Amino acid sequence: RSVSRASPNSAFVPACLPPDPAEVEELQRFVSNSQRLFVMTGAGISTESGIPDYRSEGVGLYARTDRRPVQHAEFVRNAHARQRYWARNFVGWPQFSSHQPNTAHLVLRDWEKLGKLHWLVTQNVDALHTKAGSQRMTELHGCTHRVFCLDCGDQILRSELQKHFEALNPTWKAEAFGVAPDGDVFLTDEQVRNFQVPACSKCGGILKPDVTFFGDTVSREKVDFVHQRLAESDSMLVAGSSMQVYSGYRFALAARDRRLPIAIINIGPTRLDHFASLKLNSRCGELLPLIV
Repeated sequence: RSVSRASPNSAFVPACLPPDPAEVEELQRFVSNSQRLFVMTGAGISTESGIPDYRSEGVGLYARTDRRPVQHAEFVRNAHARQRYWARNFVGWPQFSSHQPNTAHLVLRDWEKLGKLHWLVTQNVDALHTKAGSQRMTELHGCTHRVFCLDCGDQILRSELQKHFEALNPTWKAEAFGVAPDGDVFLTDEQVRNFQVPACSKCGGILKPDVTFFGDTVSREKVDFVHQRLAESDSMLVAGSSMQVYSGYRFALAARDRRLPIAIINIGPTRLDHFASLKLNSRCGELLPLIV
């Protein structure tokens, strides 16, 4: 079988074989037997929309560069770290915000409309499930399309903040050196030095994207809510995630403890491989449309 590279946005998708017909049948049986499917998605569902991930072999950020995402404590404590983050984010935002859902996002939306999908939890912060029309959904790590003030809690849209950046930096320009997974780009310290960052218009506080940075934790209320949705479900499907981050992995452990059947669609190994009912090494956008 030839290697699958069908997606027009395949630069960040690891090479893999096309779906095996026998495996498609197994997944069809799994989905058909599910009445209240709990779905968890990760970065591997969005790579086909042109958004890179962190861990994919050969094409993920960790494989391509020695760069690492911003840490929560660094962002909160260090004004220079915030300046660097927002400068990179400002340059990357027009492209990042323009990404559109791919076939996999649309299939999951359709399963929700059909009453097959009970709840969707995404670890992604790219808003692609929302753009696709999913509603029974929790954004586990938040969303880059929203910004809030760390001091007063006021929220604004990221698109509105872009206008404030433009007003504060009318002559600032920077050419990016590569794209990172969460909407930012690579810039040099020299490029960042003169970039101006606005404060909260309500209280003058620090503005932060409404996402869980590395080193931060998901709120207890959100975790409890997702556990409740899982308790109402009868099976779990993981799509496009190696589940290396504990904030998502904990729900797979809970599903295992509840003896729920678990299916995985992911190119490469995951933390669940040894206890999943079914593991398919395929592209989500190629495999999910084959399930009816």
